Amino acid sequence: MVIRDDHRKIIKRLIIRGNLHLITPTCLGSGDQDSLTDMALLRDSITERALLPGTSLGGALRNYLQERLSGYGQEQKVKLLTQLFGGKRGDEDGEQSALVIHDSISHEPPKIEFRDGVKIDSRTGTAVDGAKYDLELVAAGTIFPLMIELLVEDDANLAELKQGLAISLQGLENSEISLGIKKTRGFGQCKVTTWQVDEFNLTNLDHLKDWLNYNNEVSIIPDVNQPPDIATQLDVSNLTDERSQFTLSATFELQGGGLIRSGQDAMGIVPDVVHLTAKQDNGEVKPIISGTSWTGVLRHRAERILNTLEKGQNGTELLECIFGQVPEKRIDTAQEKQARASRLVVHESPIHDSASMVQNRIAIDRFTGGAFDGALFDEQPVFGGEVTLNLELRNPYDRDKDLQKQEIGLLLLLLKDLWTGDLPIGGTSSIGRGRLRGKDATITQKGSELKQWKIIQESGQLQVSNLQDPSQEQETTRQELEDFVSALNAA
Repeated sequence: MVIRDDHRKIIKRLIIRGNLHLITPTCLGSGDQDSLTDMALLRDSITERALLPGTSLGGALRNYLQERLSGYGQEQKVKLLTQLFGGKRGDEDGEQSALVIHDSISHEPPKIEFRDGVKIDSRTGTAVDGAKYDLELVAAGTIFPLMIELLVEDDANLAELKQGLAISLQGLENSEISLGIKKTRGFGQCKVTTWQVDEFNLTNLDHLKDWLNYNNEVSIIPDVNQPPDIATQLDVSNLTDERSQFTLSATFELQGGGLIRSGQDAMGIVPDVVHLTAKQDNGEVKPIISGTSWTGVLRHRAERILNTLEKGQNGTELLECIFGQVPEKRIDTAQEKQARASRLVVHESPIHDSASMVQNRIAIDRFTGGAFDGALFDEQPVFGGEVTLNLELRNPYDRDKDLQKQEIGLLLLLLKDLWTGDLPIGGTSSIGRGRLRGKDATITQKGSELKQWKIIQESGQLQVSNLQDPSQEQETTRQELEDFVSALNAA
């Protein structure tokens, strides 16, 4: 018998299992061109349940580790990344991945949601012809059981591999990794609530027997009294984070009504137009403001601000650098712009403590002053309540302080327009719907140093404070924020 010496000699195996809960609707597309929707859900061929491929999860974990070790948008080669996830295609020095990531099938038949969208022409404010699409989504609250194996060939590398694995899995634990498409628009947020780590030393006979008898079925694990965080279970600390980001969390009151049209099918007698709702991870169905709706109005207003400031080509560059860009198809492809991913992440926002009411409307003939025949329709907007906008600008040009201030200044102007009700959200804004009034906001700038500000509306007065130095005078704190806007205006 010939004994080969070129195979991996595995001396230890770590098996990590967890329960992955979807926090927002998630689009795991199958790529089926014959489906009834533009993006059909990927399903297991046997059980017909939703399927989360191990390749999708592995790619998300790898990208998150790269960002934590190097920062957003950085592609430099990191040894730990290659050791843990293997080399990329075309990498001559690439290694085989030390991780085995299993496919996951949803614990129960998934609840399905349908979400449609449309591209709006910023010049006319109307829908672009042929740019409507619809998606089939897995509803929030769906649980996917995870199973990941770490194969260890050398004890000398074990601590380093554990360190990298803990950083990657922290992204799932802290809900910082999103899955599927449109991740920067609120889809695919998820969180692992329970971990279980089993370690087998294959050089030990008892451990080897335990591993051979191990239940390899990818299934839900019980929520027993275990340390909740993965770093504790893997016994690692001092987890690196080199990311630079600007975050904004602002809470608003909805003034009057708001209406974002729902494209979902409904059974029974319903109004012609119903506000968009979505199932939350706790099972409750609530009206929401979608990430795509937030981003659409923010981008449109940002474009108007930059045009007002007469930024020209520089303004277009700044806009596309923040919000991303999908170039239009052109015959002369040599001059076509390169596509850009959005660096702005905007989350979906449930509307709390709101009420809904059906309103009857009718179109009026301006010539006769009478009603158009057959033009009676019903709408069901939401009224009142509170909504919180959460957005994050990744890597706001930490190496160029002037450009960084311009980007943050533009976002602060957008916050001001939302805060004062000048920028409505949703449809039928021409009849007064979608107006917001600001209550409070937390602004955080994390880069080479951490800065944090708080804005509160109290008794008609705007209170601004520096959370790092609460004793700082308000006028000084206001000037710190004003400097960002001044940098945009003077660029």
